[in-house]
Amino acid sequence: MGKNTPASQETPAAIEGCPDPASEIKRLRRLLRLHTPSLEAMLKRRGFSVYKKEISADLLAPSPVFVDGYYEMMKRYSFRLFLRDVIKTSGPFTPKGIARYATAEVTQEYTAYMHKTGLLEKTGNSYELLKHIRSFGETLEWFLAETFRREFEAEAVWGVRFKRPMVGGDYDLIAKIDASLLYMEVKSSPPKQIYQNEISAFVDRVKDLVPAISVFFMDTELRMKDKIVPMFEEELAARKLPGAPERIAREIFLAPGGIYIINAKGTVAANIGTVLGHYFRSRV
Repeated sequence: MGKNTPASQETPAAIEGCPDPASEIKRLRRLLRLHTPSLEAMLKRRGFSVYKKEISADLLAPSPVFVDGYYEMMKRYSFRLFLRDVIKTSGPFTPKGIARYATAEVTQEYTAYMHKTGLLEKTGNSYELLKHIRSFGETLEWFLAETFRREFEAEAVWGVRFKRPMVGGDYDLIAKIDASLLYMEVKSSPPKQIYQNEISAFVDRVKDLVPAISVFFMDTELRMKDKIVPMFEEELAARKLPGAPERIAREIFLAPGGIYIINAKGTVAANIGTVLGHYFRSRV
């Protein structure tokens, strides 16, 4: 202990032989993963066997040398909007032509970055994706899976498909959180492009998979209370489930049946952290 450092102010990391708290948490999480069922085992115990996963036909991601930086860029909502616009353009574009959600300077920065990573080719003053991408959906699912892996040290897979006789469709993201199964529906479209049958299909998949944590995520900063929450209210009423979605923080809601409804307001990782914290505290 230093001469001027009171014992009460000394952190565990400053005490000789005591591990850094963050490192110790990571170590304990690794041990927990070793002593709990794998994600595959948790699915099999529910009667689910993965047919396909992480098909990368529409994944817009750079070579491994650039992936870490690309993941950091993907944390920016404006960058994700930029990528959506580039994909929608489906042909040559200029930074000025797609500068709708950011300043011209920021759009130029994003374009230059994409060119540097090898995702864009340049011809004259125009740029174009080297790979034809039909939608932003798979890239967003990849980013969210990376968020679970990197920020929460969770086993996660995206773009999962099962052979199910009654309930089908893609399970956008499935993760193992300690010994709990999490299923997340990922929407890259704005709320005005979400329809009631999509909410119904999501609830059907939740009932079939029976995850401990269910999340309906929309990559938007718009209010969830304006359209998405009322759609869930309508769906729950149609299924005669009592109660209504309740706000637990910002644009994060909890609907009956343990379904969390969240958007990208703030940061994606912080919102996921709020959901996980709420879930674990509600079990105490």
